[in-house]
Amino acid sequence: MFKKVKYLLPSTDINMGGIIVKQALPTHRVNQVDPFLLLHHGSFLFTDKAPAIQQGLGPHPHRGFTPVTFVIDGEVHHRDSRGNSQIAKKGEVQWMHAGAGIIHSERPSEALAQKKGRQEVIQLWINSPQSKKMIEPSYQYIPETELPVFLSDEGSFRNKLIAGKYRHLEGKIKTESELLVLWSNAEGPGTQTLKIPEGFNSMIYLISGSLRISGYGLIDKENLVVFENEGKAIEISSTTPCSFLVLAGMPLNEKVVQQGPFVMTTETEILQAMRDYQMGKMGVLIEE
Repeated sequence: MFKKVKYLLPSTDINMGGIIVKQALPTHRVNQVDPFLLLHHGSFLFTDKAPAIQQGLGPHPHRGFTPVTFVIDGEVHHRDSRGNSQIAKKGEVQWMHAGAGIIHSERPSEALAQKKGRQEVIQLWINSPQSKKMIEPSYQYIPETELPVFLSDEGSFRNKLIAGKYRHLEGKIKTESELLVLWSNAEGPGTQTLKIPEGFNSMIYLISGSLRISGYGLIDKENLVVFENEGKAIEISSTTPCSFLVLAGMPLNEKVVQQGPFVMTTETEILQAMRDYQMGKMGVLIEE
């Protein structure tokens, strides 16, 4: 039995402090799809008239969840207060568990800025269980060449396993809760059936192209599909090239209190996060 579509959530433009991004989650209809809190899709052009270190997103804090960056095009230079400095290229993923608190920046690479390049990214926020919110922060990066890959039965869909287990494969990213994250694409016509672990909430975000979902119909790019929990699999088909994320996870079923870049379970914990950040307890990021 295939899963049915519960919601179709078109991404809409929002202003993030002067930066326009497309937001598919949260919406006025759906606040979260536990454990997924937020999905932003942005495309940015850079200039060679300023250093890369003055462009993109400057240092900002996080606590209590995992921000994940999928690099659709261009390059992202991640720096953080734990001493990590890493450039992720097209097709790669940066996975950071903020834990008790971290400060990071997300800039273009110097090479991308110098050629006035374009950067396209998706940022996904995944909530952490209460028991993991105050553990030591961590940063993970896996080169695209080392990501496990599997094809659909007739070979038309290519799926990168970012996190979780699928068939005989296991993702290399360590996660704080049970997840299945795939980054998939098709170059032309084909059909694929994806099995979703029992009890997981599941979604598909279409990055580009169009996709047909059995029992529902055609989905256009920049839409988020949220599925019902009944059923064990999702059947999809394509007639043209497309790219999409499959996002599935066991719900945490915990209270969520969010204030800007902090996601905790009580208002008191949010106030403590603000104090800790102001007192420098999340570290210092000096970009160089």
